[in-house]
Amino acid sequence: MNRDLYRDIEPYFGEDFDKAIERLLSKREYLGGFAYMIGGSDIVAASSIVKEIIEKMKTVHSYDEFQHVITAGYLIPAVVKRTMTDFTISGGENLDPKKGYLFISNHRDIILDCTLLDYALLHRNKPLCEMAVGDNLMVNQFVEDLLRVNGGIIVKRTLPMREKFLESLRLSEYFIETISEENKSIWVAQKSGRSKDGLDITNPAVLKMLYLSKRKSGITFADLMKKCNIVPVSISYQYDPNDIDKGREEIIKEQNEGKYEKKKYEDLISMVKGIRCFKGNVHVAIGTPIEKECNTPEEISREIDKQIHLNYHLFDTNYIAYDYLENTDKFSSYYTPTVRDSFISKFNHLSNNLRSFVLNTYANPVRSYLKEKEIEA
Repeated sequence: MNRDLYRDIEPYFGEDFDKAIERLLSKREYLGGFAYMIGGSDIVAASSIVKEIIEKMKTVHSYDEFQHVITAGYLIPAVVKRTMTDFTISGGENLDPKKGYLFISNHRDIILDCTLLDYALLHRNKPLCEMAVGDNLMVNQFVEDLLRVNGGIIVKRTLPMREKFLESLRLSEYFIETISEENKSIWVAQKSGRSKDGLDITNPAVLKMLYLSKRKSGITFADLMKKCNIVPVSISYQYDPNDIDKGREEIIKEQNEGKYEKKKYEDLISMVKGIRCFKGNVHVAIGTPIEKECNTPEEISREIDKQIHLNYHLFDTNYIAYDYLENTDKFSSYYTPTVRDSFISKFNHLSNNLRSFVLNTYANPVRSYLKEKEIEA
């Protein structure tokens, strides 16, 4: 694998990694803000976290070490402890540690989805993965450095159409070579951007682009997909800290013919809220590698969706929203009237449209699960 071809988008390696760590260590005030993100709300607590992060940063010399020592080894456990009631994992026991995988997951949180997968893989004693992140998140050098020392791969979205297509081909080649030649895993969301409505549907274009990048080699679509070792992942949050903000964005889009202009630092604010705020119970379900012969992007997208929907861990908030909107008590055994009333009342201050949208984001995973069970039957 010729790393010079991908140096501007791949995670930092070697000298680039060490220089990035030096830059991060020189930005103590930014590290203080980062410490606030993970829960150090007072000066003493934040100062203690910053000091510990600095000491740990001085010991790492690769993104894999950074993930093990700092992200999955220190930061995510702190987030779990401060903002979750419980964190649970299913699946992943039988993944081959000598193989690279393409983990394709539903997407709820800008940063946590991929880092929680790494935390789950660490618990399973499996190699951690690189993660694809959009260049819209690179608001400054500090953020870019922080993401790339943590295994971040830059997805260049803000390009003219033709350049964006060519860049997508190059990114796809990087994915395939990393997985099949380097035997390293990569996380990517099933579609561009977070799911705002709770409907987790894979965009076939992600898989089509992988094939287009290698089509001239003569490999069939089915064989290339097998070479990528695709593993669907379902990530579910009992409470989504950004639920109302996501709903508000979608309502504005509906009112403006699909247009929505993000404010400066809006994604960064969502990142902070997603990390800092209460999430209740969180579950990561690691699926099984797709071995079925799939000859089109649509076929394999369907297989990915099937696992994501059936493996999605449904919480009481999902059942409450479904029963409330469908005017039924079908899943009433999963919650108490008190818990139901408390959850529904959280959204009473919203307009009818927004309230309905937000509740549907919680109900839709139930609908997706029921639809898959109907297909199975």
